[in-house]
Amino acid sequence: MIFGKFGKAIRAQFNKLANYFWMKDPIAQMQYEYDKAVEQLKEGRLGLEQYRALVERVNRQVTNNKKQQVQLEAKIKAYLKAGDRKTAGQLAIDLQKLKGELAENTEQLAMHEQAYNNNVEKIKRAAKKLGHVKDQIKKYDADLKMSEAEAQVAQLSQSFNFDVTTDFGQLEEVVQDKIDLNRGKVRVAADFSEEGIEEIEAEKAMEEHMAEDLLGQFEVEMGLKTPATANIGSAVKTLGPVGETEAPITGPDKLTESN
Repeated sequence: MIFGKFGKAIRAQFNKLANYFWMKDPIAQMQYEYDKAVEQLKEGRLGLEQYRALVERVNRQVTNNKKQQVQLEAKIKAYLKAGDRKTAGQLAIDLQKLKGELAENTEQLAMHEQAYNNNVEKIKRAAKKLGHVKDQIKKYDADLKMSEAEAQVAQLSQSFNFDVTTDFGQLEEVVQDKIDLNRGKVRVAADFSEEGIEEIEAEKAMEEHMAEDLLGQFEVEMGLKTPATANIGSAVKTLGPVGETEAPITGPDKLTESN
């Protein structure tokens, strides 16, 4: 009783394993069944070939019996014409046996021919069904792969949902936080860069004005322009040493010179 339970448990585990592989890859199982059926069909065809050899042998016997019948009939006629009835009678007995054998062989031949034709028809139908099964296996394989791809795409599209509850949604939040932080840095830098802009612009304008006045005074000293056309500002009228200024020309000397 214990060994019986043990054997049942082992068979149950093997059955469980077989069911696992059966469900794991049904297309492979279908292909296995198809291949096994093809092998059986090949074996059936070999058996049919052997059976046909038997039919051919019986057919040959029938053909020989018919030839022997013709020959015996001819001999009997010849012996009757020759007046040898004894020999003709013996041949007539042989002919009777031959006719019985011919009838039996003819019946056997008809039966074997019918059986052979039936088996040929069965094998043809089986081969046709196997061709249909092969096409179905290819179709099922393609449909199964397509459905698996569709399921994977559907699952993938679901995982690409940018919801805060999904991994992609959480990653998107992290990316957005980094983007906000970088934008904040840029804004702060821009805000600080605007401090003292007016002072900087005023200082630049003053430097440009001073440069223009100095350039005009240089042009006057070089004789390129007169003080009136140079438009030199009062703040930078001298380029010489500090404290040296031109005294205005007044008095009698000035009048004399002008005369």
